Amino acid sequence: MKFFDRKSQLESLSQIRSRAYTNHSMLTVVTGRRRIGKTTLIEKSMDGEPFVYLFVAKKDEALLCRDFSREIRDKLDMFIPESVTRFADLFAMLMQESLRRAFTLVIDEFQNFSEVNPSVFSDVQHYWDKNRLEGHLNFIVSGSVYSLMTKLFKDKKEPLYGRDDLTIKLQPFAPSVLKEIMETYNPKYTADDILALYTFTGAIPKYIELLVDAGALTKSAMIQYIARADSPFIEEGRKLLVNEFGRKYGTYFSILQAISEGYNTQSDIKDYLGKKSVGGYLDKLEDTYNLIDKKRPIWSKKSTQNVHFEVSDVFLRFWFRYIEKNQQLIEIGQYPLLQKLIEADYDTYSGDVLERYFKAELMESLRYRAIDGWWNPKGYIDSKGNHQQGEIDIIAIDVEDKVAEIYEVKRNPEKYSKTLLQEKVDYMKSQEKKLRKYKLALGCLSISDILKMVRKPTN
Repeated sequence: MKFFDRKSQLESLSQIRSRAYTNHSMLTVVTGRRRIGKTTLIEKSMDGEPFVYLFVAKKDEALLCRDFSREIRDKLDMFIPESVTRFADLFAMLMQESLRRAFTLVIDEFQNFSEVNPSVFSDVQHYWDKNRLEGHLNFIVSGSVYSLMTKLFKDKKEPLYGRDDLTIKLQPFAPSVLKEIMETYNPKYTADDILALYTFTGAIPKYIELLVDAGALTKSAMIQYIARADSPFIEEGRKLLVNEFGRKYGTYFSILQAISEGYNTQSDIKDYLGKKSVGGYLDKLEDTYNLIDKKRPIWSKKSTQNVHFEVSDVFLRFWFRYIEKNQQLIEIGQYPLLQKLIEADYDTYSGDVLERYFKAELMESLRYRAIDGWWNPKGYIDSKGNHQQGEIDIIAIDVEDKVAEIYEVKRNPEKYSKTLLQEKVDYMKSQEKKLRKYKLALGCLSISDILKMVRKPTN
């Protein structure tokens, strides 16, 4: 698959390389979850120029240094003594070399030094501080364990705190990029093909590349590829999370499973886990691992108890719902049945994902100051005397026009009732004074709207 998007990141990397080569050494941190395209981005940013690339495998430091020495000799034609067995000594030599010439050093999976030799971070800090202003090293470190990479450069207790000149956190592709990929590789795509691509991959570049290379870019072809014996998707969720959590991942897995199945309040999750206390785990999943979001109704204070949790990674949400949940089928090789289960449930499941897709598209437009949903657990009585959930799918506050765009999201637009949405909005207005200062525009977003940019609704 060819390279897509990342224009702003490429520009930033190009600018900081120029500054490092012209002024003094610069340190860039590239983070993002596994398979997001960190290494590909860095390679693309070098535009064919040679650079030193060191991958930190979890093995003995002396063996690592032997591998690193070969790469450095090859790329820089530097003399490295065979006796070098400490990374600190290698880094010191590289910093000294940067005093004589400008070059780029990339260290991938930098956080793995915590298992190889934790003192490396202090050593890097020492030689960096000593030579940075006189040298011309474009130093890039990347890592896929978000929690550790964040701690290394954002925790005041860590030696490398504040040393980064630029931090890039790669995000999944935006909806417009998914359409560009489809137009390139499957020009006859349907709205459901786009939604399926988003649903099954979470817009993660590597997962999309796997489907592109397999020629699996229709909804049915994607399901057949994902739910088969040799599919890389089967173990991907586990690899991703064990990488973050380590061996003690059991409770975290159970919480993510619960949220993926729709248990989205703390009390529901606690009941799912047999009354086990989950508050501390939820905090770490949100703040440390960046894997769940704490969703509050729009305009709510942070102190509100009206909170829903959701798995922030769209791929993981899918993986827990279908792959992790059906491990027994996978263990006995019942992949045809797994395919049938996904096919049968797809319309129901993707209806929920559709809301997230449209929120992502609205965010991409840069037209709004806030995009969120609203709900009140108590609900209200509608005009027919029936109890209804007081829930609005999407409220988007326009930046310039003082307009609140209010959307109901339905896979099938025939299920949309403007009367019912108006009743919900009237109920919300009775609860939320802030809504009264906006002009309101109501509308429905359905799967067919994927094929066009979201337009403002009219009232």
